[in-house]
Amino acid sequence: MADLHELTALDLWQELQSGRVSPRELTAHYLDRIERLNPELGAFVTVTREAALARADRVAAEVPRTAPLWGLPFGDKDLWLRAGVPAGFGSRVMAGFVPDTSDEIVETLDAAGGVSLGKTNAPEFGLPAYTESLAAPPARNPWNPELGAGGSSGGAAVAVASGMLPFAPGSDGGGSIRIPAAACGLVGLKPSRGLVPAGSGIDSLAGLVVDGPLARTTTDAALLLDGMIARRDGRIDHHYALRAPYDDDGPFLGTAIRGEGRFQLGVMTTSAWDDAYEITIAPDARAALDAAVDVFAGIGHGIEETALTPDPTYAPAFRTIWQAGAASIPAEGDALELLEPLTRWLVGRGRALSARELGEALRALTAYERSLIAQLASFDAVLTPALALTPRPIGWFDQEDGERNFEQQVQYTPFTSMLNVSGLPAIVLPVSQTADGLPMGVQLIGRPGGERTLLSLATQLERRVRWQHRRPPTW
Repeated sequence: MADLHELTALDLWQELQSGRVSPRELTAHYLDRIERLNPELGAFVTVTREAALARADRVAAEVPRTAPLWGLPFGDKDLWLRAGVPAGFGSRVMAGFVPDTSDEIVETLDAAGGVSLGKTNAPEFGLPAYTESLAAPPARNPWNPELGAGGSSGGAAVAVASGMLPFAPGSDGGGSIRIPAAACGLVGLKPSRGLVPAGSGIDSLAGLVVDGPLARTTTDAALLLDGMIARRDGRIDHHYALRAPYDDDGPFLGTAIRGEGRFQLGVMTTSAWDDAYEITIAPDARAALDAAVDVFAGIGHGIEETALTPDPTYAPAFRTIWQAGAASIPAEGDALELLEPLTRWLVGRGRALSARELGEALRALTAYERSLIAQLASFDAVLTPALALTPRPIGWFDQEDGERNFEQQVQYTPFTSMLNVSGLPAIVLPVSQTADGLPMGVQLIGRPGGERTLLSLATQLERRVRWQHRRPPTW
């Protein structure tokens, strides 16, 4: 049999179910991979070896095998609390903080039978689109360690792309699942707002931040998504009256395995930022988009080019929310000096905002949500580049000038944040490689509650491109 890390998460789940591999054996295998590869790549900031092995034994003895993630290893993003494990939030401000409670998403993954191996690397308080903090080594791209892995779920992406984990959960408030997935050649799914109860976005500022999966294959992403949703008696345990549209057709894994259907696809290279910044799509990003269009057209999907109506209100409103989101960071007085310059700038800007400014920004983004949904409504899904540029070198983003840093992030990833604002589902898929061997991908945007369409399209593309067989040099 192939080495365990060569198998997909779904294959591993079947090995566990059959008893050919035990949760402890699988956990130990991945812990050994982490010990060997993590010093170079910076995927994990904390590895909980003994706790993980003990947890694997408990899963084998106490958790029903029917649990959707039974015995499968994962990592907690270091923006999440797990009782008894350091929570660094990518910041020197949080050094030494060990919570005595766990976040709901962590408890959900445990209840699904997963085995946490530790905390995956994240930038300071998850704010940037890259994972390079002063509190930990940078998350390095397995395809070229001189390049960054994207952010803020950069450590999770590095762990999956390098075979330190079979899949990993992440959170996405402006592209934080999709950006590192694209940079590292993975599948990354941002669910519809309200779909995942433990990370719905409904309780976050402007409804931006939702939780979702990163994986090497579409079926693995669907498997983890089902575990994160945590159905009870086949139904989603929603916490709020507001929720994503849902068809009750059972687990998403079945949809991803089947990969059925013919759809009407839009193709778009415009973004919400075009009115505010100069956006240039690199030739490699355009080539990946063209390759995906050719595949989908060859399958028989309808293809039609489309473009967004410019909206000058989007950029200032999103900037305001980004700054406001930093205002509540737990740093006062001398502790502010421990923050990185970008974060300190954001905190200062956020705390200086008036209630009127915040209210106007929220209204503008709500209006944009309605507008975007209406503009894309005639398509089953809309195809865009995943990133406008190739993965960026470590240190490329300006660490001192907040305005310049924000501009760089927008120019790197202009196609992601508008889906957080609108609450629409989106999936990033690897397609091609550059002449230097770097992965390049595309993004598919769905209708509200349109995850099944996205997973079906992703499986169809995967069957023809076969990205799941590519391995980075660090593998």
